Amino acid sequence: MFGWRRRRRGEDGGDGSAEAAAAGGSASGGNGEPGDGPFDATEAPEDELSRLDLGSVRIPVPDGAQLQVEVDPAGPVRAVHVVTEIGRLTVNAYAAPRSSGLWREISRELVEQLRSDGARVTRVSGEWDDELVASSPEVALRFVGVDGPRWLLRGVAAGPVDHAEELTELLRDVVRGTVVVRGQEPLPVRTPLPIELPEPIARHIQQAHQAQQQG
Repeated sequence: MFGWRRRRRGEDGGDGSAEAAAAGGSASGGNGEPGDGPFDATEAPEDELSRLDLGSVRIPVPDGAQLQVEVDPAGPVRAVHVVTEIGRLTVNAYAAPRSSGLWREISRELVEQLRSDGARVTRVSGEWDDELVASSPEVALRFVGVDGPRWLLRGVAAGPVDHAEELTELLRDVVRGTVVVRGQEPLPVRTPLPIELPEPIARHIQQAHQAQQQG
């Protein structure tokens, strides 16, 4: 249903102009290629990357992936997971202060939480900041965080240990291509930015819920 293709350096005339034009919108820490995101909505690139609009985030969805929607009992959508053959990806955005550094704070808390749950956790140098690697006999987790202008983008990859590296690269690709729509509304720090489902997906979920109630 959804797919995406990253325009490679040298296409459209061979001079890499598409990547260079998008460089101003990058929130990258400097290790990614020019033009890599994630991007703030005010500086979103005009590229050929197909993105799924979820309101607060617009994310590229890999070919062949399916969507799994997690709905809070009170009604709001809590998360949209991208399910691939090698594991699951989740990208969420949160309100953050104007000063950067929220990811460092949250990642420390994640380490404590994961270790209390019995997982082995290590920090590794990542493309934007430190990434967290957590593993248990059944599953491998990778956490990526990017501090943007008044927002924090967090990506999580979860899957079998033998596909951990491949899934991590897929997560980074999705994060690089994501556009964050923060809006101007004042929000407490760490507030999840609201997720809005496209109308066809929302209608499908509503119909499935009604069928379940009638059954």
